Amino acid sequence: MSIELAGARIAEIDARIATLLRGPQPAASPTGGTEASSPAPTQPTTFSTALAQASATQTSAGASSGDVPFGAEIDAAAARHGVEPALLRGLVRQESGFDPAARSSAGALGLTQLMPGTARSLGVTNPLDPRQALDGGARYLAQQLQRFGGDVSKALAAYNAGPGAVARFGGVPPYAETQQYVQKVLSYAAEYRGAAPAAPAAAPVTATSPVLAAGGGLPYSTT
Repeated sequence: MSIELAGARIAEIDARIATLLRGPQPAASPTGGTEASSPAPTQPTTFSTALAQASATQTSAGASSGDVPFGAEIDAAAARHGVEPALLRGLVRQESGFDPAARSSAGALGLTQLMPGTARSLGVTNPLDPRQALDGGARYLAQQLQRFGGDVSKALAAYNAGPGAVARFGGVPPYAETQQYVQKVLSYAAEYRGAAPAAPAAAPVTATSPVLAAGGGLPYSTT
């Protein structure tokens, strides 16, 4: 065998070895690109995989935080004052959206949006402190539940418009804001219990309707 032929043979063997080391090469696609003939070692994360991972992370975080911000603190305050945790969670969500620094144009502060006078009467020295705000809000809601014989709608209306207004009208006052507030909190509470939100009333809302339209508000009065 000539030197030239031996060299060509060696080059051919080297080329085959290189091809084997590289593995199968992509085949030409109809558009002129390449298409892998075998799966790559690492596959890109699909949308469904990412969604499942995010859901698992959220579920894990929710289990440790009580499913809502300040969930453990809300439940503890509810237990201290004999208030249903789901109802207090719904109230906090409507009042402040779980923002401990929330402030209203009317002057209400904190997670439970206590007015300064109401806060003082409840022994709350700093409504922007989450634990104080939750304890004061739970205490005030418990007072209204006791005052109105456990009627949740009336108690929520009193939290929003003041117990004096509820007493004057003999039920939920005919204020659109208060009516909307009551239904919204009830809807959130049902959601936190794992039940479907309450359906809106078919008949026009009245001052004594137990089910009211959706909305929100603040505890404006302590009388």
